[in-house]
Amino acid sequence: MRGTGPATFPYLVVRHELRLWASLWLWATRRTHDAAAGGSAFGYARGQGAMMAGFAFVCVVESVMMSLLLRDWPAVHHVVLVLDVYTVVMVVGLHAASVVRPHVLDPAAGTLRIRRGIHVDVRIPLERIASVRRELRTTHEPADGELALAVGSQTSVTVELAEPVAHVSFFGRRREVRVVRCHADDPGALARAVERARAGDAVP
Repeated sequence: MRGTGPATFPYLVVRHELRLWASLWLWATRRTHDAAAGGSAFGYARGQGAMMAGFAFVCVVESVMMSLLLRDWPAVHHVVLVLDVYTVVMVVGLHAASVVRPHVLDPAAGTLRIRRGIHVDVRIPLERIASVRRELRTTHEPADGELALAVGSQTSVTVELAEPVAHVSFFGRRREVRVVRCHADDPGALARAVERARAGDAVP
């Protein structure tokens, strides 16, 4: 595990930016990231699509306004324009990362992979799952041993574990979690698929 001191911060930032660009490429080529050939992918980005589109639109409007305000200062105008365009690209990249990195259930490997964009990737062995259910929540108070991955301010699937799994944050902080709450575009399908996989049945 890499340290989290100042020396590693540039590495983390560069890695973050590269993953965003890779997500844009995968999105443009209609591919997904690390979706197992024998597994099933479950998307979760639909709930944030309108919000991200709205955010990108606001950024575009802000870029146009700044261009008009700074038209008499060419040097400043060019710098701000580059920053504004890059901001729009990064907003689109964040949404693309959520689209191309779905949750993945891989019965052959015996794992459920819960993800949220490029920031969270938790692999849960199926034998550690005590229960999985569809559960809509719109508020999430911080709690020890719980990981809430809200999309559009909500989670719709709750996975309770018999044994904890490790979650490593963006800055390398590691903690054990026993409850994982996430969102899925079709939460019922995800919950049913996990139950079938735990029972040893084939997952369509």
